[in-house]
Amino acid sequence: MSQPGIGNVAPNAALVQMAMSYARSRMVCAAARLGVADALENEERSVDQLAEVCQADADALYRLLRALAGIGITEETTPGRFRLTPLGQPLRKDDPQSAWAAVIFWGDLLADEWSLLTECVRAGKPAREVRPPGVLSRWSQEPEANAIFRAVMGTAPAQDYIPIAKAWDFSGAKVVADLGGGGGALIHAVLELYPQVRGMLVDLEPSIEAAGPRFATGEIGSRCELIAADLTQSVPPGADVYMLKHVLHGSDDAKAIGILRNCRAVMPENGALLIIEFILPPRVTRADLNLEIRLMSDLNMLAVTGGRERSEPEWKALLEAAGFRLAGVFPAGNEMGIVEARPV
Repeated sequence: MSQPGIGNVAPNAALVQMAMSYARSRMVCAAARLGVADALENEERSVDQLAEVCQADADALYRLLRALAGIGITEETTPGRFRLTPLGQPLRKDDPQSAWAAVIFWGDLLADEWSLLTECVRAGKPAREVRPPGVLSRWSQEPEANAIFRAVMGTAPAQDYIPIAKAWDFSGAKVVADLGGGGGALIHAVLELYPQVRGMLVDLEPSIEAAGPRFATGEIGSRCELIAADLTQSVPPGADVYMLKHVLHGSDDAKAIGILRNCRAVMPENGALLIIEFILPPRVTRADLNLEIRLMSDLNMLAVTGGRERSEPEWKALLEAAGFRLAGVFPAGNEMGIVEARPV
């Protein structure tokens, strides 16, 4: 039996359901953009009340709220009255575990880039280079785009990065530098596990400013120096271990080699470079949900940044072009690996 869908379902239900999978994304994104969760708060409210707060057509909003109830985000308590479910609570901007920024980031700003995937594949270029002249991206139209990016990429708790910090032995390190480290969760996790180690968090000025509160107080903060720098221009010296987590996948080979050479220029001969990324297999022989995540990320890099995810042989070639040798690859959880490189 075919699963129900929008309108008539074609005989090949599996492929059609894949093609229709955007529907939930658009529903959740619309709810976030309209501020439905913020309007509901912790109360039960009528559609008319919500329509006034959300500045929406009452009948159309009712239809959205009813559809959201169908996927468990809202609940219609009595006809025409709704409340948030626990699943929907993180759509509130003020929720401690708010997912609002992530929903807008993935469901709106990046979805706009993905809408040009066909053209990206034809040209081998990211969306910004194949977008028709005069057509503005959603990213360029969003006044909070950079703040949304930092909220998504820079606010994870340090505890989430403990598995990475445990996956490589930092006990012999003196100073560990996290390059492009965003909110500083990874270097915080390393310093938490290794109290003898000092740290450096390196990123662009806005990210360093946003990370400031994490290191403003406490013993770990006293061991970590925050440095504003553009890795494409230079890398600060002073560390014996340098880390790049989900930085190089955003760059094409030429730009990635440039950043790696900047690392090589300041690295001591006995130093180590740790590249923390998804590691693709040399060959894809079967469907695999975990592998799908990595392959989707690769296409995300194609459409959004012009970068790519890489296999172990590809990392080896990239490192050799920048004056490093591949010393090992270590699993780091969540489908990630640590590529250890040493100066040649």
